[in-house]
Amino acid sequence: MPVTIVSFIIVLGILIFVHEFGHFLAAKAVGIRVERFSLGFPPRLVGKKIGDTDYCISAIPFGGYVKMAGMIDESLDQEGIRGEPWEFMSKPLWARFLAIFSGPLMNLLLAVFVFGFLAYWTGIGVPVGPVIGEVQPGMPADSAGFRPGDRILQIDEHRVSSWSDVTRWVHASPGRRLMIVRQRDQAIDTVFVTPMRDVVQNVGLIGIAPETRIQRVGPVRALTSGASYCWYLSKLLARSLVLMASGQVSWREGLGGPVRIAQMAGESARRGFSSFLAFLGFISLNLGWINLLPVPALDGGHLLLLAIEGVTRRPVSNRVRLIVQQIGMVLLIAIMILAVINDLLRIL
Repeated sequence: MPVTIVSFIIVLGILIFVHEFGHFLAAKAVGIRVERFSLGFPPRLVGKKIGDTDYCISAIPFGGYVKMAGMIDESLDQEGIRGEPWEFMSKPLWARFLAIFSGPLMNLLLAVFVFGFLAYWTGIGVPVGPVIGEVQPGMPADSAGFRPGDRILQIDEHRVSSWSDVTRWVHASPGRRLMIVRQRDQAIDTVFVTPMRDVVQNVGLIGIAPETRIQRVGPVRALTSGASYCWYLSKLLARSLVLMASGQVSWREGLGGPVRIAQMAGESARRGFSSFLAFLGFISLNLGWINLLPVPALDGGHLLLLAIEGVTRRPVSNRVRLIVQQIGMVLLIAIMILAVINDLLRIL
């Protein structure tokens, strides 16, 4: 339990700080006065004012915000809007866009850096031909008797020379029985296996992974690998959100809250530093994209208002902004409560 709590605090603290620091840096760069840098949502608990900025910790710990002068945000404060040159609404549209977008951008960049660092530190696993290195229990390959060390020679009428060949034909055949020719030691035989459909990736899977050798890479290749992996995970996240929105995947399966995140943080920490870093990168990537959704109170909601302003050539009124933020805060709190209940039901 202590490992879980400490790991959760570290992950949450890093993600919130990086996100809000992105807003902070961008706001300062375009000349917007930052009145508050808060870890947590209101009400304010403790803090210290340095210069124009109140650095504080607030009561609701599952988030944070940077209060920019002249902006209606999570604090729901519209008292300080006077039209001063250092205020948010006094800046051009591009500057306000940058100040909002930089928070999620920092989370996305953190994910790329984390996965890039792992690739540089541990190396990249390169498949050693079409040879199985791992068989997942309970999956079709396990039921068909595949073992680590088996070499796949042919899938249906297709000759196999690399692991990419295996991936191509298995992924393309969900629900369709495949004839696979395999070699084990000196013996060659034929087995039949039907890939199951993975609803998130929308591909066929039989539950095998390749035998790999570790290849050391330089910083540039490592960052490229980190960016590619983040893109792959991003597509899975988008697919998952679409499936949840369409009802093809139950929200009880797809929605995870702070309790589940804490559990996963603890589990990753127990598996080692690399696993913990990978989890941090994964959550940072999710946080970055989810914050860009056009939902009130999220950064994407602010960006949507800026987009409306750009199209109509007139800013959205303060009254409408306040109502949108109030609706957004209620919605976020409701989702958080629902996620916590879902986490507890999953545990029970």
